[in-house]
Amino acid sequence: MSRRALLAASARLAVAAASARLAYTALISRPPGGEKTWTRTNHRGEPVTLLEGPSVTVAAVTAALAVPGLDGPERLALAVAGVGGGALGCYDDLAGGKDRHGFRGHLGALARGEVTTGAVKIVGIGAAGLAAAALLSRRTSGAPAAGRMADVAINAGLVAGLANLVNLFDLRPGRAIKVSLLAGAALSAAGPGGLAAAAAPAGAAAALLPEDLGERAMLGDAGANAIGAMLGVAAATSLPRPARVGLLAAVVGLTAASEKVSFTKVIERTPPLRRLDMLGRRPPAPTAP
Repeated sequence: MSRRALLAASARLAVAAASARLAYTALISRPPGGEKTWTRTNHRGEPVTLLEGPSVTVAAVTAALAVPGLDGPERLALAVAGVGGGALGCYDDLAGGKDRHGFRGHLGALARGEVTTGAVKIVGIGAAGLAAAALLSRRTSGAPAAGRMADVAINAGLVAGLANLVNLFDLRPGRAIKVSLLAGAALSAAGPGGLAAAAAPAGAAAALLPEDLGERAMLGDAGANAIGAMLGVAAATSLPRPARVGLLAAVVGLTAASEKVSFTKVIERTPPLRRLDMLGRRPPAPTAP
C-alpha cells in the first residue's frame, strides 16, 4: 500500500471524526423540531437522543466527498449509499411504528396492502444500493456485459444487506459501532480500495462511540443504515467477486437467522462475544431480589 493512499485514508478518517463531533454538537444545541422529536427510550428505560445518527451520516458523506484519494464513481457511490441509508433510516426513526420488526413483518404487511415505513425503507435502500452499484460499474466499463450485470446485482445486495445487518446490531450501547469498526478493519486489510472507502464511515462512527457507550445517544436506523450501506460500497470496491458472493451469502444468512434467533441472547451466551459487547459499557442494571 502506497504512503499516499495511507495518508489520504488517514485524512478522510480524521475529517469524518471531526465532522461528526461538530455536527453532533450543533444538532444537540439546536435539535430540529425540538429535543422531544429525537428522544427515545433505551433498553434501560432511560432517554437517549437519535441525533447521533444524522451526525454520523452527514460526517461520513462529507468526508467521502471532500477528501481526495477516491475516484469519481467510488466517491459518488459512497455518497449515494450514505445519504440514501441515512435519509430513509431517519424517516423510519421519526415516522415509523414499532409494531412490526424485520423483513417478515414489513413485507407481510405490504402483501396485505398496508405500506409501513419499514417497507418504504426496504425498497428505498434497495434502490440506493442499486444506484451505488451502477455508479461503481462505470469503473469496469470495458468488462463483458454479463459480468458487469452480475457485479451490479452483487454489489447492490451488499449495500442494502449490510445497511440492514448493521441496524440489527443496534440494540445495545456501542454494539453496532463495534461491529462496523471490525468490519471496516477487515475491509481495510483486504486492500487499498477497502481502506479508502471504509475510512469515512469508520471515522464518523468511532468519533461518537463515547456517546453511544455512555447511553446518551444511539445510532438509530439513520446512523446504522448509513454506516452499513457505505461499508457495502467498501466491500464492493475491495473484494474479488467470489469473496463478495460469499459475504453476500453470509449477510443474507444472518438476516434470515435474525427472524428466528436473538443476536443479543447469542452474544450473552458466548463469553468472548459478551466481553467484547460489554467493553466500555456501563454495568448491567441490578436485578430486583
